[in-house]
Amino acid sequence: MDNLAFALENGLTRKEFKLIVDKLKREPNKNEIGVIAAMWSEHCSYKSSKFYLKKLPTKGKCVIQGPGENAGVIDIGDNQCLVFKIESHNHPSFIEPYQGAATGVGGILRDIFTMGARPIALMNSLRFGNPKKKDTKRVVNGVVSGIAGYGNCMGIPTVGGEVYFDDCYNGNPLVNAFAIGIAKKDKIFKGLADGPGNPVFYLGAKTGRDGVKGAIMASDIFESQEDLDRPTVQIGDPFKEKLLLEACLEMFKLKGIVGIQDMGAAGLTSSASEMASRSNNGIMLDLDKIPKRDSNITPYEMLLSESQERMLLVLDNKNNNRIKTIFKKWGLDSSKIGEVIRKRNFIIKSNKKVVVDIPVSILTDDCPIYQRKIKKPRSLRGVNKLVNDDICKIKFDSETLLKKLLKDENICSREWVFNQFDYMVGTNTLVRPGSDSAIIRIKGTKKAIALTTNCNPNYCELDPSIGASIAVAESTRNIIASGGKPLAITNCLNFGNPEKPEIMWQFAEAINGLSKASKTFNTPVVSGNVSLYNETYKKAIKPTPTISMVGLVEDYKLIKKQWFKNEGDDIILIGRIKNDFGGSQVLKYLNLKKKVVSPPEFKLDTHLKINQFIYKIIRKFNISSVHDISEGGLMIALSESCFNPKQNIGAKINLKSTGLKHELSLFAESQGCYLISSPKDQTKKIKTFGTKNNINVKVIGEVGGDSLILENSFSIKINNLFKIWKNGFPN
Repeated sequence: MDNLAFALENGLTRKEFKLIVDKLKREPNKNEIGVIAAMWSEHCSYKSSKFYLKKLPTKGKCVIQGPGENAGVIDIGDNQCLVFKIESHNHPSFIEPYQGAATGVGGILRDIFTMGARPIALMNSLRFGNPKKKDTKRVVNGVVSGIAGYGNCMGIPTVGGEVYFDDCYNGNPLVNAFAIGIAKKDKIFKGLADGPGNPVFYLGAKTGRDGVKGAIMASDIFESQEDLDRPTVQIGDPFKEKLLLEACLEMFKLKGIVGIQDMGAAGLTSSASEMASRSNNGIMLDLDKIPKRDSNITPYEMLLSESQERMLLVLDNKNNNRIKTIFKKWGLDSSKIGEVIRKRNFIIKSNKKVVVDIPVSILTDDCPIYQRKIKKPRSLRGVNKLVNDDICKIKFDSETLLKKLLKDENICSREWVFNQFDYMVGTNTLVRPGSDSAIIRIKGTKKAIALTTNCNPNYCELDPSIGASIAVAESTRNIIASGGKPLAITNCLNFGNPEKPEIMWQFAEAINGLSKASKTFNTPVVSGNVSLYNETYKKAIKPTPTISMVGLVEDYKLIKKQWFKNEGDDIILIGRIKNDFGGSQVLKYLNLKKKVVSPPEFKLDTHLKINQFIYKIIRKFNISSVHDISEGGLMIALSESCFNPKQNIGAKINLKSTGLKHELSLFAESQGCYLISSPKDQTKKIKTFGTKNNINVKVIGEVGGDSLILENSFSIKINNLFKIWKNGFPN
């Protein structure tokens, strides 16, 4: 096979191969083609998305490290900082669900502790196809087991996340893994290769053939069964990663550490070239010195292997022996495999011969950046044809509709998922999965961290800009409803084939919406991941820009949960509900000829104002519960508030009190609304404060009893509704 054919096989285009030849002034050999192809893959280079990513706000008062490192870092005071990131492992999780999901968790954890932070929590955003399909159940069971298996063995709690089902994910599930750690502000480590002459060390597990070409595979679409190449999926060992974690954290106490990076996508190639690039140096490695699982492994395979639980370290010459002692103690390999060099080249030796010698810049900076064509999809041209108010004229039964929604796979209980995760390990989890945000305490302080992740792909399909803004907005509501202050974002931008103008239009619009919302809510984007080519058999997923947000609760006494607590408390609606049905869950249960409706009305300034109001009343008044209104509208938020884990409690509301004209509006997914409960002696104070701040505050009912009652419509035993909700997913 000639070099051009080999380049095409590795995912490069003819134009890209010619560009490489022009830059090198010669044809690259097959090893060089392999490393360039991996680093020029969409997964590593972001060549289709970089142009747009520059629009995102990445700086702020609390930001210590923004995008460009292994993870983002924010300041939370007292010389403490949070290190966090979300990344995709979509393609591997479809091919081999257990290992794909497990190694996604392992990889994101290494991104955290390679920066000197001890991981304290995990979350995930999972998207699957139709739950009635046999293959969906295979993927669901494998992915959930893989996440549980790796996280539980590492002793790190999985405290939250989301699970969503839609036909668009039938052939392309999304597995986005989030991790967060805590570190001292003056003990952050970065992926640098400073100081020519400094040694380069290989740390961790031995290198095998698993995951070879994984980055290339993740940058392609599945067009046939033959594309599902299992050897491209990595194999994880959480027990070895636990050893690697502890060894690294012990090593970080030493002086002389110059830089460290985990070997993720594109393995040794990406970590070595990126570290050298950040420091404007070169790097020389000897593959003969790398610990191997297979003595017959080729240089090409070693350079592109994505074997797990491995790190690359640069340090000064003073601590060589100490490093070896620490890693030997933990039963891990630590080998000097090369050094930093002045010449800015990526030089690889094998069997005493140079097998790769190319400028570092070709791998990191010289990949072409594409500003691909964009075009609004035809399917959206009639997006406003169906007027929301017309939907309210449709005949329906409120009780039947409520029961159907509570059973819906996108609203029903997720307990069947999070019960497989150890969410209490470490004893820091103050609010378990199921409320608006997970809450993790910071030991030795009054502070706690609020975590959430969100995206509604239905909204994003109708209007990617509004949909992305809503994902940010809902995340802020989750944090604020839990008593926290939103601080920063990490995102995972999941889209289809960027070579299609309609897909790039979705991406560009989503970036615009994400940027506007992040600026309005003062939540900069400090890290993230772009996952394109999520397309199988020519069917793309709906645009899914997943947002994970981190917030701070300054005193854990301020923590709020979504569940009603006290008989006789007033139920109060904050914000205005309108007839917003576009992309809503209720549409699938109504007899509509046309279901194309605009997404919910969304005004950033109004939303921010209501957020600030909720944040203040939590601190000024005695509030029993706070819950944001999202999928399923007010009636679903009301039901969820009744499902207190300690004991179900009923509620009674009155349609007239809500100010709504139609019962169907109770299921509208209007943005910026909250449902709170409080003792009656607080209600007048809250209403007065609402009037002062021009916020709509309405008392709509009362907590208590054993039933959910909509006056003049229905009365249903809360325990019966709870059973429908709890057993909704067809296991």
